[in-house]
Amino acid sequence: MTERCNAISTKLSALSRVVAFVCLAGCTDKAPPITELSGQWGRDWIFFEPPTSGPGPVISIVRKADGTLEGDPFVGDPANPILRPNAAEAVRRQGEINRSGRLAPDAHNQCWPEPPPFTLSLQFGVQILQQRDKVTLIYLADHHVRHVRLNVPHPQNVIPTWEGDSVGYYEGDTLVIDTIGIKVGPFPTVDLYGTPYSEALRVIERYRLINGEAARDAQDRHIRTYIDPSGDTSQLSFEDLSPFYGRGPIDPDTKRPGLQVEITVEDPGVFTMPWSALITYRPVIAQSPAEWPEAVCAEGSLQAFGLEHMIPTANTPDF
Repeated sequence: MTERCNAISTKLSALSRVVAFVCLAGCTDKAPPITELSGQWGRDWIFFEPPTSGPGPVISIVRKADGTLEGDPFVGDPANPILRPNAAEAVRRQGEINRSGRLAPDAHNQCWPEPPPFTLSLQFGVQILQQRDKVTLIYLADHHVRHVRLNVPHPQNVIPTWEGDSVGYYEGDTLVIDTIGIKVGPFPTVDLYGTPYSEALRVIERYRLINGEAARDAQDRHIRTYIDPSGDTSQLSFEDLSPFYGRGPIDPDTKRPGLQVEITVEDPGVFTMPWSALITYRPVIAQSPAEWPEAVCAEGSLQAFGLEHMIPTANTPDF
């Protein structure tokens, strides 16, 4: 009996050493340090910024030779080579509506959910909350919240939802978010130009901190393209528009880093190739860390633009 007990004790001791070894490799409570992206971030104009290289997003067709805008910024270019014929036709149709003086309905002006990357192209602010197992992104307008699970795969069978299934991981100093399973609703567009998407849409976002001066220059360049080609943005007084944005003003201190998001979009049925775009944020001045306004899209039969809202209705009466 003594020999048997000694044998069992030896096996248990060996097993405990194996378990200890495994836990030293993967069971520690100390996670590797990650780049601090939490906080409130803002931008002062809508639309995507062009990528540093390669195919880019649909942009306004009404442009001068130097690339600056001339006319309605909401008329997209259907000749962009990323577009398949069906997508180019959708951009052309929406451009005709906007050029006529009306405003084409989209998810934002109709108070519908805004999936990525559409919501990134038009939201003026995002609050990022980082936790060990997830990242939460809270946008200013219309209760848009995204939950990103960290270090897990997508489900084998993804059920499409408005925000899609987002999983993420840290790659050095970069937060990478991979989103699939985005539901196709009545306004399935990736931008304000009517560029469509299908259920095959895949969006990769890469969040990283950049130099504060580089972030300021990127935002100024983007604003000049759409608003003031002269290059003088000092008279634009965006701080006065803070109540409209629903958040505090951009912090002018360029010693604080900015946040740049590189977006890569794939959808083989809609696009001829993957394409990329940028969104550049800078820190927002808030009175307290908890201050983040509630900007609600008020539904009604008509909205400010004179468009008729598509209010959800029941298939059968309640009574």
